[in-house]
Amino acid sequence: MRFILALDQGTTSSRALVIDEEGAVRGVGQREFSQHYPRPGWVEHDAEEIWETQLATVRGALEAAGIGASDLAAIGITNQRETTVLWDRRTGDPLARAIVWQDRRTAEVCDRLRAAGHSALVRRRTGLEIDPYFSGTKIAWLLDQIPGARDRAAAGELCAGTIDSWLIHRLTGGAVHATDASNASRTMLFDIARGEWDPELCALLGVPSELLPVVHPSSGVIAEATVAPVGGVPIAGVAGDQQAALFGQGCTERGLAKNTYGTGCFLLLNTGDEPVESRHRLLTTVAWQGQGKTDYALEGSVFVGGAVVQWLRDGLGVIEDASEIEALAGSVPTSDGVVLVPAFTGLGTPHWDAYARGGIFGLTRGTTRAHVARAALEGIALQVADLVEAMEQDAGFPLRELRVDGGATRNGLLLQLQADILGIPVIRPTEAESTALGAAQLAGLGCGLWTAPPRVGEGDTIFEPSPGSHTDGLRDRWRRAVERSRGWEPGEGDA
Repeated sequence: MRFILALDQGTTSSRALVIDEEGAVRGVGQREFSQHYPRPGWVEHDAEEIWETQLATVRGALEAAGIGASDLAAIGITNQRETTVLWDRRTGDPLARAIVWQDRRTAEVCDRLRAAGHSALVRRRTGLEIDPYFSGTKIAWLLDQIPGARDRAAAGELCAGTIDSWLIHRLTGGAVHATDASNASRTMLFDIARGEWDPELCALLGVPSELLPVVHPSSGVIAEATVAPVGGVPIAGVAGDQQAALFGQGCTERGLAKNTYGTGCFLLLNTGDEPVESRHRLLTTVAWQGQGKTDYALEGSVFVGGAVVQWLRDGLGVIEDASEIEALAGSVPTSDGVVLVPAFTGLGTPHWDAYARGGIFGLTRGTTRAHVARAALEGIALQVADLVEAMEQDAGFPLRELRVDGGATRNGLLLQLQADILGIPVIRPTEAESTALGAAQLAGLGCGLWTAPPRVGEGDTIFEPSPGSHTDGLRDRWRRAVERSRGWEPGEGDA
């Protein structure tokens, strides 16, 4: 039997999974890594620590599966998107910490770009909003802040890329600087219709094209790893984590949608081989590229999803362990009018307000930590409901169901709240590793191990909308609370 090694490099941990020919997980390695918050609104990672933890998880997964490199058919990579690394092309050393997708330090730069009238151009070429979320302004910020970086970039001495590019560079011993179309489409520098870097956008954002990786299909051999313990194994599948999850959930046909509940929440709808322009500030993005064609998706992004539970644990001490929140929130029938808007790093789709901040509304002397916990779960589900509403209007048809994945889907109360608020079934697959599975499937197809992805798991859990659920008035209270959270920090307010 041959196996696929899937590298799943996320926002808070690096993981590696060994997946067999039938699509079953045979070994897992996982390591958390440090989060750095040097200033309010800034979020950074140590790129070296990401590489070291990822390599350690590879060793752990191979050991757990009892196999070696000779048993591997290919490597698939999926990664936290938009997080940006700048490094020395020759030595592989990072010039600074990676700027994480949640980081808002380039909000004023984005304000100036919008004020100068560039929004229509950026949306037409890239399918994206001008926002600090994306990689382009992060690259430019690094070049402007690091002495001599711009001259070195123009001379071809530096590389810039998202985490997939960083891992590929390290896996190949520095020989290859590459990315795939799904990750490239998250930079604000990539023309999604032509499938190439856009010189006009590179000039507009101040990013020399010499820095950027070669763009490859998401499925197909990109390079061969040279480092132990995977030397000689082809890298044959790469996709950003949300696109990989869409593929792993089997949403490979037009009209199918999934939502991932992780640090943030990400709703993607497969729109087929034609990019659909949004009228509601959703993103149009490359889903994946392979077998000679490109699939596109509409996407809505929530910046803070499961991270609100971490905040209740680490910031407020409301719970000691994240697993406690379901029982605590379930101990009360409603949030008793409490609304929690988790806009800790601004609001994403459809608001795109980098200056919004989190708030808790409707507090009374009768409010308990259980009400706050329930309001936190409702806040996650209500943000997703905003995305679904906008997506249905853009797509021109209602969603019949919502497929879900991510760590927070272990919380059955959250998924029941989601079904009640949306009024449609929410489907949680038996196999929870949708993101890694998608990367493995793209790699397996790319190296010829499979001609079609294996069907994985039976007995999905379906959360049906509850008759008489306590959601009356919830959407209205939510909208009022969101309006009070917007524009909290000095700035434009409405991005």
